[in-house]
Formats: sequence, structure tokens, C-alpha cells
Amino acid sequence: MKNVEWTLDGDILTIRVDLRQSFGPSSSGKTIIVASTEGNVPIHPDRPEKIGLNIYRPRSEPR
Repeated sequence: MKNVEWTLDGDILTIRVDLRQSFGPSSSGKTIIVASTEGNVPIHPDRPEKIGLNIYRPRSEPR
């Protein structure tokens, strides 16, 4: 995972992402990656739910 943290309190999932960070261009080069779970991952070993999260911003400079 990149720049994603979460806590599970009972049935409430709280996600934290630092929007100031970036991890370079996406594979297509059209956006800048801010955060990603890098696929679907379980939120907790004892629960059936999974999360798949991608946060990105447009590239500001031309490709």
C-alpha cells in the first residue's frame, strides 16, 4: 500500500490519506498517484470486506 492507513472501530472504517504526498505518474502517465491500496485488500482478517482504493490527480506538466 502507498499512503493509506485505516482503523476499524466496530463497524466504522476510518481511512487516512495524506493528500500532500505523491508517488509519481500512473502507468498511463496521465495522472499522478497520491495513494493506493494497490489492489483489493482485506480491511481486517476477521471480516469479509475488502477495500480497493486509488487516489490521483491530473498531471500538471505536459507528457
